[in-house]
Amino acid sequence: MTRPADMPDGARGGVPETATDGAPGHARASAPWVRTRLRSAPSSALLAAALAFVAVLLAAALPRALDRGADQALRSFLDDRGPAATSLLATSTSRYGNESPENLDSVRDALLARTGDAFAVAPAGTVQGTQAAKPRSLANPELPRPDGVPPGLDLLYLRDAAAHTALVEGRWPSGGAPDGPVPVAISQQAAQTLGVRIGTVLQTVPSSSDPMSAEVVGLYRATDEADVFWTGLPCLTRACASNTSTVPPQRYWKTAALVGPDGLDRLGPWGAGAEDFWRIPVDTDRLRADRLPVVAREIAAYVGGPTASALRGTTQRSDLRIASQLPELFKQAEARQQAVAPLAAIGPAGVAGVAAVVLCLAAALTGDRRESELRLLLARGGSPGGIVGRLLGEGAVTVLPAAALATALALWLLPAPRSAAALLAAGAVALLAWLAFPVRAAVLLSARRRGPAPRRRLVAELLVAAATAAAVFEVRQRGVAPAGEGLDPLLVAAPLLLALCGGLALARLQPVLVGMLARAAGRSSALVGFLGLARAARGTGGRARPPVLPLIALLLAVTTGGFGATVLDAVDSGRLRVARLAVGGDVQIAAPYGGALPPAMTEAAAALPGVRTSAGVWTDDKAFVFGTVQGSTQVTVVVAEPKAYAELARTIGRGQFDPALLSAGPSADAPVPALFSSDLAKLAAAGTYRLSLGGGELQIGSVGVVEGTPARPGPGGAVVVLPAGPTTARLPRTGRPDRWLATGQVDGDRLREAVRAAAPAGTAGQYTVRTSAGTAAELGSDPLQRSAVRLFWASVAAVAGFALLAVLLTLVRAAPERAALLARLRTMGLRPRDGIRLILTEALPQALAATVGGALVAVSAVALLGPAMDLSALVGSNVPTGLRLTAPPVLTQALGLALLVTLAVIAEAAISGRRQITTELRAGDQR
Repeated sequence: MTRPADMPDGARGGVPETATDGAPGHARASAPWVRTRLRSAPSSALLAAALAFVAVLLAAALPRALDRGADQALRSFLDDRGPAATSLLATSTSRYGNESPENLDSVRDALLARTGDAFAVAPAGTVQGTQAAKPRSLANPELPRPDGVPPGLDLLYLRDAAAHTALVEGRWPSGGAPDGPVPVAISQQAAQTLGVRIGTVLQTVPSSSDPMSAEVVGLYRATDEADVFWTGLPCLTRACASNTSTVPPQRYWKTAALVGPDGLDRLGPWGAGAEDFWRIPVDTDRLRADRLPVVAREIAAYVGGPTASALRGTTQRSDLRIASQLPELFKQAEARQQAVAPLAAIGPAGVAGVAAVVLCLAAALTGDRRESELRLLLARGGSPGGIVGRLLGEGAVTVLPAAALATALALWLLPAPRSAAALLAAGAVALLAWLAFPVRAAVLLSARRRGPAPRRRLVAELLVAAATAAAVFEVRQRGVAPAGEGLDPLLVAAPLLLALCGGLALARLQPVLVGMLARAAGRSSALVGFLGLARAARGTGGRARPPVLPLIALLLAVTTGGFGATVLDAVDSGRLRVARLAVGGDVQIAAPYGGALPPAMTEAAAALPGVRTSAGVWTDDKAFVFGTVQGSTQVTVVVAEPKAYAELARTIGRGQFDPALLSAGPSADAPVPALFSSDLAKLAAAGTYRLSLGGGELQIGSVGVVEGTPARPGPGGAVVVLPAGPTTARLPRTGRPDRWLATGQVDGDRLREAVRAAAPAGTAGQYTVRTSAGTAAELGSDPLQRSAVRLFWASVAAVAGFALLAVLLTLVRAAPERAALLARLRTMGLRPRDGIRLILTEALPQALAATVGGALVAVSAVALLGPAMDLSALVGSNVPTGLRLTAPPVLTQALGLALLVTLAVIAEAAISGRRQITTELRAGDQR
């Protein structure tokens, strides 16, 4: 017997490496295995390479996307805090009589020498100089005094100030007699505000210190007032309006002026002391989330550790002090990353699970297609090891180049400073794609076991169920991993384990349920439905039941999408609720402190489309209740019309009460009915209290307890709610509301336009308009949250694609046997459209059952794992722990995937069904 031309000689036991071609004395070398296989089945090789390419590309891209999102979120978080918060500030007492710019430079060089290992200095560079400890008040009578308080002048020496300014008039300060005025340069804007010009001598108010004066010799203008160079420096670019600490506060002007290098020794006498400072801005654009702990340790050592001690010795300044907000900001950033990490990993974990199932399913399909070939090679003397080795070589030529190309493409498309995680994930997926079919072939070629296979399967299923129960129990008992522990593997694995359990359970239930439908269909005269359901119940290829892997892939897809979509829906709902509580409704108009809203403004706002509930309220935070256990308690008083305010509180969900409690009008000598917050009710001692507010007093009596008020954010605080009416209208300023709150779908731009139109002339900017939509958008503007959301939806798309591929592979796996059946039935009079109906009846039950089962598993995952989830990091504010079950997110994911699967089955049946039947009819039935 001659062997096939594509049979490898190395796979045969004792067959020589050459074979005769029929001519005596002639021999030829056999064709290489890989080349022969690629020539005989190029489409299969291309599909295997394409599947490996897509899987490896996603595996390498997801870690890079996670890293890039974490880095961008960290940098955005720090940039939002401003350059002052992300800088190191070193200060030291100025060395009176021995101070010079060179001395400041030497300290700066010593400070910079300790940077660069874990963190670097921002390109803007350091800012250094010397500042007088205190400003002096100016006595010139021509200077403006808003409330009779003379303006204050601070003096500084600022290194490299000329590089950030433009000299408008005069000269830079230098020289000056030791006993004469201090030459200074002042900003042009400050000079215009104070009425100062070149040559003006600024006299100081007499005090306990020696009298001094300053002469304006130059006017400058900041090149860019928004430059980080001016951050934290006192009023150097313009005069600032300040308030005194007296009661009531009084306004006055304050500014600062620059002195030259030779004026350093005069800063101490001016301010009763002087302080040298060096501000070192940290380059946040070079910080990485994975190196944050290392940078935090370096900064901590720089601020108050061994680095700080070494710097004191190097600079010979024992009082050198270094401060920064960075250590605390790093703690907050790390806590945010660790809180989001488990939720951000659910989507990629689902992709990994479904991709692994699809790769195994592809290996099973290839094994079924080539089983007869492999057994023929084994029967003709090939060893199992030799055959598997040739299959490994075959896979290395197709899978490994595609995996390498996909990895390189992912690294190029998503540049990031670290690649270890991406390379590790890509290597793992490439290894699975390469070894899946050889391992399957080794199982097929091995001696068949005679053990009880159903028992082994039952044991494996029980082990999976036990692991799932343990993971869910542990998550519910301890909750999500505490802050500081990072990624919680149990929270990520629990939904996938639940999906795996659901797939295994559905694999046992589906044949029974579909078999019952098949028996019911068998009682009718229609043949197509019975045949399709019967094949769906028993599987194809001689199997006793349908394959499990497609079910698991679909359940993983629906569970991952449904669970994650429920989380994001809860995040959106929580963010909107937090925003509504902060605003006091969906929209709010607030008057300036001590003012009131014009009636025309509230009427115009209430007439806008979308307004459902509205209420005008008057508030006062500086009222006192007398008669509590403390004697007197400061409270927030809210005066509103009871019915409208009660409806608003009910809609928002804070401070609900029965309006009848406040609706009853009191008699002339009866106390005014009032609602106390729970915090105030704990301090109540008597039934009647004296309320002092707005310059008047009321006798009030508690008629109920409320939990907070929509007029003030936050659940805590002492609040008193009074009814608007004749009694409260007698008090000063309580007749007109200072806030208008409303609920409904109100257009914020139209509301602001109505406020501008109704505001008195020149006062439109004094009224504040807030919307819950705008506040929720601010809460959701964090790049960390946006990155997690984008990654999840990308993962959902990838999971859906792999699940769809699993369905198509299942259809392809059953295609040969189905084509033979359809060909036989065609010869018996089966119409083409009946053949398509048969394919749909066979394929759809498994897909639809998997989507329904996945939806149930997703609901179970939310119910079982939801109470342990803390969504505060994604919401952007503290919210109660727990995840509420809602049907729309789960149904959307399940129905969407079911629709995709149905369309794929219909397309496959319409496109390939007719071609398969025709091919079978032409080739004849050889089975």
